[in-house]
Amino acid sequence: AIDSYYKGKSLGSIGDLSAFSFHETKNIIAGEGGLLTINNSAFVPRSEIIREKGTNRSAFFRGEIDKYGWVDIGSSFLPSEIISAFLYAQLENLEKIQNKRKAIWLKYAESLKVLSTEGKCQVQTIPSYASYNGHIFYLVLNSEEQRNNYLSHARSKGFHPVFHYQSLHKSAFFKDKHDGRELPNADRYSKCLVRLPIFFDLSEQEQALIIEETLAFFK
Repeated sequence: AIDSYYKGKSLGSIGDLSAFSFHETKNIIAGEGGLLTINNSAFVPRSEIIREKGTNRSAFFRGEIDKYGWVDIGSSFLPSEIISAFLYAQLENLEKIQNKRKAIWLKYAESLKVLSTEGKCQVQTIPSYASYNGHIFYLVLNSEEQRNNYLSHARSKGFHPVFHYQSLHKSAFFKDKHDGRELPNADRYSKCLVRLPIFFDLSEQEQALIIEETLAFFK
């Protein structure tokens, strides 16, 4: 949700705690890892301890205590200096990265909205209270069969949209815990949603091919 807003307020600044992912599929990446934003000072001391393997090591380095030890649960959440440098370079170029990704998103939205108008599939839109940050661009097809046919068509033309997540209540972990209610919306998006390629190095020519072949599929 980096560089995203709800009613003009930055995501990550609304609740007491917010987490950002820097997984390789995100706008800003570090392979793995993430960022915790803390908007309530009461949570700062314990958050610092948890990220330092459950120790008060940070307080020790600030000279607040004469030795450090284990005082809580925790894990090794601190990134290495190499990962931090790799990430910091992208944060320095956040505006450039975001401008490119949002331009790609907008090109998809403008070029493919006709599919939604004609009822051939649902094209992603942004509600008035929100903004777009170029993270994903999706289509919701009208059936699982149509989605699978579209994926096959795309791969035959040299690009690779991907489907999204399995419904949580159908997953191996949760299915035995589910109370049995039908969840048609969860199932619909699991079966029908596809994400189009969107990344910083996507060229205008590559995107033009994706748009052209997507429109061709629905003719």
